[in-house]
Amino acid sequence: MAIFLILAPYGAFTFLMLVTSAAVSVFAASAICLATVAIDVARGRSVKVLAVGSAILFAAIGLYLTLLDPALGTLGVKLSVDIGIFVISLGSMLLRRPFTLQYALEAVPAETAAMPGFRYANYIITGAWTVAALLMAGANLVLLYVPGLPLWSSLAVAFAARNSAIYFTKWYPEYRQIKYGTPSGALPAPR
Repeated sequence: MAIFLILAPYGAFTFLMLVTSAAVSVFAASAICLATVAIDVARGRSVKVLAVGSAILFAAIGLYLTLLDPALGTLGVKLSVDIGIFVISLGSMLLRRPFTLQYALEAVPAETAAMPGFRYANYIITGAWTVAALLMAGANLVLLYVPGLPLWSSLAVAFAARNSAIYFTKWYPEYRQIKYGTPSGALPAPR
């Protein structure tokens, strides 16, 4: 359920870009981000940097489209979203609070979260998402400058990058648990 809520705004954005205007797509995605924030608050969970940052990102792109450049193309909008997500993800690591840490802290026991390797693992997982966003942005950038390439090539890169990041997010904690033989997915400091 958690991964669905995290990815719902981006899935809605991607789908809506196929059937409606870019402005409607980004404003709807922003509204979904705000709804996920409301769900977290209602459940007594923390407000997530990724959700708030994405809500602001989608709204800012929507305002740009509405007020300044309604003719910005689909690839320009997708590239803006990918760059924005890259900045949020990388920024969270540079500020020493990888965005995945907020989700992880709510999913594991306190003693697991207190282990030194726990934060390290979240840097690695956030790094995987940062690389995925960079790959998606790169694929859209290539399409902008090499217009002869088929659109499906960018979609294939986005699909592969996102799904690889999802898989890695699930796999890496299990890998560390097996490698270090720790209970409850505890993650000791790296060796």
